[in-house]
Amino acid sequence: MDRQKSPPPCGMIFLRYAKTIHKKMKRVSLKDIAREAGVSTTTVSFVLNGKAREKRISEAVCQRVQELVCALKYKPNQVARGLRTGQTKTIGLMVEDISNNFFATLARIIEDEADRHGYKVLYCSTENNTEKAKELLQMLHHRQIDGYIITPTNGIEEEIRELLQHKRPMVLIDRYFPEIPTNYVMVDNFRGAYMATEYLIKSGYRKIGIVTLASEQVQMQDRLEGFMAAMHQYKLPVRKYDLKKIPFEQQREKTVQEIVRFLRPATRPEAVFFTTNYLGIYGLEAIKQLGIPVPEELAVISYDDHDLFRLHNPSITCMAQPIAEIGRQVVQVLVREMEEQNGNGNGNGNVNVNQLVLPASLVVRSSCALQEWVI
Repeated sequence: MDRQKSPPPCGMIFLRYAKTIHKKMKRVSLKDIAREAGVSTTTVSFVLNGKAREKRISEAVCQRVQELVCALKYKPNQVARGLRTGQTKTIGLMVEDISNNFFATLARIIEDEADRHGYKVLYCSTENNTEKAKELLQMLHHRQIDGYIITPTNGIEEEIRELLQHKRPMVLIDRYFPEIPTNYVMVDNFRGAYMATEYLIKSGYRKIGIVTLASEQVQMQDRLEGFMAAMHQYKLPVRKYDLKKIPFEQQREKTVQEIVRFLRPATRPEAVFFTTNYLGIYGLEAIKQLGIPVPEELAVISYDDHDLFRLHNPSITCMAQPIAEIGRQVVQVLVREMEEQNGNGNGNGNVNVNQLVLPASLVVRSSCALQEWVI
């Protein structure tokens, strides 16, 4: 045990040490706490890591250390802690675009849920760029994060396999690689798109167009296939000019003009399905430019909700993803895997693959009118 010397009151410690810190402008370290408390750095470490009782450290020493930590606003160095314990209590969240309404809302829920489990979150956006995604994965690796939550871009399959090979805790969200057995939390995009299209059909629309992304990503393919399956099920044709694919990287202005041309009067559908909320927003801008009354001359439905859809006049019908549930589930799956790998879980150290598929829900608003012959 350390020889305990009688320390000055905590307030005096703070005033004396605060002046030193102000002069040197340096970060308070574990050694600083130990020196002021009159104990070893090992003792301080035991107290801060909850091992005081196990190491038979007195209550007086524990209280003195905790008071100094509070008074001097000590913050542990996460990188140093990671080197010492193998844990930094941080999670890396890599999404397509943090400014996108869906990902921004999801990130906030993930942050709140992670905080509840004692983890902080590092954010980054790939902008659907493969090389940037690879660089960001390297950056997260160097930051020694404990686990990864990834919205994968095409082209990073090898990086995902490498993370699996090195047993790095990881959960994919929004999309996945069918050939790689990873944890993921998804929405049933095929079923959601089928439901949206079926709703239009049952409302009496027959000439239905779709605006989607020119993407090989599994979630976008599932939405297109869900649309096509519903049209086939009800024996409705999909004309070549009823399908519009937009490049992901295309600028907003050009996308709006492409949708304007898509909705030209000669080949205009009776209803249009936008497969993302930002395509839906661009579509509303194009519809405004053309002066098309909704839903009198064109019905509109979108995949993914957005505040603008609720506030727009008329309000826009959509397929809403369960964002809150996605956020909760993805953190729970990741934390469970991290605990299992650290030997703190209820299992035997073997980590199971968790693949969750959640349902989307139809939010009926005012942008689709029931056609007369259906009534």
